[in-house]
Amino acid sequence: MTRKMWTVGGGLALVVMIGAAMAVSRNSATAQVSRQPVPLFEPDPLWSQALPNRWATGQVGGVAVDSHDHVWVFHRPATIPESERGASLNPPASECCIPAPSVLEFAPDGKFVQAWGGPGTGYEWFKSEHGIYVDSKDNVWLSGSAKEDNHILKFTNKGKFLMQIGHAGKNTGSSDLENVGGPASLFVYPKTNELFVADGYFNHRVVVFDADTGKHKRHWGAYGKTPDDTFKFPPRAQLIQGPAPTRFNNPVHGVLVSNDELVYVADRTNNRLQVFRLDGTYIKEVFIARNTLQAEGTVHNFALSPDREQKYLYVMDGSNKAIRVLDRQTLQIVSNIGGRAGHNAREFFHPHSFAADSKGNLFIGEVNDGQRYYRYAFKGMGPQTSTQ
Repeated sequence: MTRKMWTVGGGLALVVMIGAAMAVSRNSATAQVSRQPVPLFEPDPLWSQALPNRWATGQVGGVAVDSHDHVWVFHRPATIPESERGASLNPPASECCIPAPSVLEFAPDGKFVQAWGGPGTGYEWFKSEHGIYVDSKDNVWLSGSAKEDNHILKFTNKGKFLMQIGHAGKNTGSSDLENVGGPASLFVYPKTNELFVADGYFNHRVVVFDADTGKHKRHWGAYGKTPDDTFKFPPRAQLIQGPAPTRFNNPVHGVLVSNDELVYVADRTNNRLQVFRLDGTYIKEVFIARNTLQAEGTVHNFALSPDREQKYLYVMDGSNKAIRVLDRQTLQIVSNIGGRAGHNAREFFHPHSFAADSKGNLFIGEVNDGQRYYRYAFKGMGPQTSTQ
């Protein structure tokens, strides 16, 4: 059986669907012109206050928003080029600047509040700062993405160390009950007091821990099955077409739980997201711009609209430099934001991390040479302006 279909982010494609491939195609997100109002945003490049102390920031591994609408930025000081940290060299090479501590907090209006983070007593710090999440109790959870980053750290919002899950350099794979493997994203679901982890850059699973004790509770791979670290993925040109991959690829990059207890998982390099119940029962999947050949993939991270129903799921598509706005019930794309690469306002360079506040504003962090964190201000509802 054959039929024509529009692929997200691409042109007209002829898809041959047989058996399971037909079911996969039915779950593919397609770009559609929405006749209903959609969320509108404008870049707000002057949102955040300049940092004190001649501080500079590097690649932004993670961005989070807490229950008070304070914005948290988790950056990588070691990635700051010498030309941007000349004052920290010995002897100093310039008047500017000095690497800021890894964790930065901003008030809702962008005013700088505090900074902390880095190596300390009683815990192992990370080689590559990555994930950050602030739970409903104001605890700050952190993770790293390097091969040695096989642990998760929990602090108070003032930087007091509380707990470490796992140990650096000890990961034994996706069946490990104590350690993680380059965990990319963190989410604490308050109703069950569970920490959900997108694990990650070296493992191929979602893993769940008790948020108080750090005890392993369960884990699963793609389609809710047992993860398999020995699975060999085909060349990328073959991967992005045909039957859906049966395993999570590296990195498993984002995880988020909605109010109605659905778990959204970003299978970044496979250009898709999968949806599960809290216990790991698979529900459905959807591809985002599946024909994207760029190896970094399209589903980098998630955010939810702040209404009670959480009507919209925002998907950060890093390869295509766009934010995809999905109707969460249908998982159809109703609008797109961006789609242009660059370092100016209205352009994304290397968008990587993502969060939303209670007013609907979006906060974005960039890695590699982007090294930016900024706000896209919510401007209400209106007709969509893009269907890339």
